[in-house]
Amino acid sequence: MSTGDTQSFLEIRNVSKTFGPVQALKGVSLDVRLGEIHALMGENGAGKSTLMKILSGAYVPDEASEILIEGRKVAINGPMAARQLGIAIIYQELALAPNLTVAENIYLGREPSRRALIDRTAMVAGVEDVLQRLGASFTARHKVADLSIAERQLVEIARAVHARSRVLIMDEPTTTLSERETERLFALVRKLKQEGLAIVYISHRMKEVYELSDRVSVLRDGTYVGTLERDAITPAAVVRMMVGRDLSSFYKKDHDAHLGRGRVILSVRDVADGKRVQPCSFDIHEGEVLGIAGLVGAGRTELARLIYGADPKVSGAVAVDGAQVSIRSPLDAIDAGIAYLTEDRKLLGLMLDMSVSENINLGVIARDALAGGFRNLAKGRQRAASAIEVKGIRTGSPDAPVGGLSGGNQQKVLLSRLLETNPRVLILDEPTRGVDIGAKSEIYRLIDRLAREGVGVAVISSDLPEIVGICDRVIVMREGHIAGEVGGAAGAAQITQGNIMAIATSAATDAA
Repeated sequence: MSTGDTQSFLEIRNVSKTFGPVQALKGVSLDVRLGEIHALMGENGAGKSTLMKILSGAYVPDEASEILIEGRKVAINGPMAARQLGIAIIYQELALAPNLTVAENIYLGREPSRRALIDRTAMVAGVEDVLQRLGASFTARHKVADLSIAERQLVEIARAVHARSRVLIMDEPTTTLSERETERLFALVRKLKQEGLAIVYISHRMKEVYELSDRVSVLRDGTYVGTLERDAITPAAVVRMMVGRDLSSFYKKDHDAHLGRGRVILSVRDVADGKRVQPCSFDIHEGEVLGIAGLVGAGRTELARLIYGADPKVSGAVAVDGAQVSIRSPLDAIDAGIAYLTEDRKLLGLMLDMSVSENINLGVIARDALAGGFRNLAKGRQRAASAIEVKGIRTGSPDAPVGGLSGGNQQKVLLSRLLETNPRVLILDEPTRGVDIGAKSEIYRLIDRLAREGVGVAVISSDLPEIVGICDRVIVMREGHIAGEVGGAAGAAQITQGNIMAIATSAATDAA
C-alpha cells in the first residue's frame, strides 16, 4: 500500500473486530509511513479507538485480519508485543504512575538492575538525553505528581522515544492543553517526524489536522472511507468523508432572524463584576442566533455566568421580554426563562455516575412531583425516551450511566435537560467542544430549530468557522468589554473570521 517511492512501515489489511453482535470494524485497510504525521478522523463510534487498541495490543482482531511491519506479517497479542514491534500509544487519559519519578515512569516494566536490585542511578542517567532532546523543563528525578498535564504528556512521549518506538499514536493530545502548550506540542511532533517517527494523530479538531498532517484517513461506521494526501486536504473533503454529505449543508440555516428583529427577548445593560467584566450591554432578538466571540480570557464565559446568576454582579440589569428580572442565582435565571450550557459539561454540567434518564430529568423533578412530593417516575421515563429519540442520543439504555457516553452524546443529554425548562433564552458556552463532527452537525441543526421556534440563542465559541457559520450577528469581547459587532443590520457578509479577529485583537485592517 505504499505510494510512489515512500515505503510503508506499518500496513493494516482487512482488519475487523466483532464484539458479540456488534461489528466495530469491517475490513479496514490503511498504511502508515515513517517520517509522516498521519491523522485518523471519524465520528465517535467510527472505529478509531478500536483500531488503535488493536495496534497497541489491547484488543486482538478477528481471524482474517492482517498487520504487517516492514512487509512482514506480525501478531500483536498484547501491549508488550506492540512495544517490541515499535508501536507506542498515548491515550487521552495519561497512563502514568504519579507516585513515581519521571525516570521510573519512563523505564516502567523494563527497569535496569544491578545485583538483583533496581538501578535507579542508571535510570536517571539513561533518560537525561531523551529529556534534553525533547526540551523538558523538569528532571528525571521529579515526581510525576508534581508535573503539569502538559509535562506529564511529555513524559509519555519521552517513554515512547526512549523505547525506540517507530510508530507513536496520539489520541486527542491537546484536549487539556492551553494554546501555548499546544503550540509546543506541535513543534515537538514535527521534530519527531523529522527524526523519522511515524505519528498517528487522532483529533476532532480540524484546524490541528490541517496544520499538522501529511495525510488524513477517515473511518465511518467501522469502515475505511479513504485517505487524502496533503494537497487534497480541505474542510469540504474531510467533512464529506466523515459524515457522508457536503459541507454546504453543515452550517445550514433555515431560520430567518430578521423576521422578528424588532422584538427583543433578552436585554443586558451595564452588567459587570468589577474584576474581569467591565460594564457590558447588548440585546438578543426573538429567533436570533447571537455569537459572542473573542480571544481566550476576553471575559465571554464570565459575562454569561453573571447573566445566569452563577457569579455575583456588582452592577447592571437584565430584562426578559421587556420585563426586568432579579437574578441572584441560576434558579432565578431558569424561572426567568434563561438557560445556560456550561463549557465544562463533566465538572459543572452532568452527574456522570447518574443515568441518562436521571440527568435529563434533573431540572424538572420538582415540576413533575406527585402529591406528597413523590417523583413521577413514569413521566420521567417517558421524557427521557422522547429526548433520546428526538435528539438522537446513542445509548444502550436510558438507565446507562451518562459518564459512559461519548462527548457528543453527553452534550445532547445536557441540552435535553436544559430544553425541558422551556427557556426563552439559551446561552451555549462552547457547545461543540470535544464532540465529533456528526454530533456538531446535529447540535447546529438543533440551534437552528430553536431559532425557528422563536428562542433567542447566544453562542460563545472559540471556533471561528462555527461562529461564522451559525450566527446571525456577532458581538466581540476584548479585555472584559464588548469591543465591537459584526453582522446584523450590516448584513451577514460582514461576519468573517478576519473582521472578528480584527476587533478581538484591536487590529486596524480586515484580514479576511
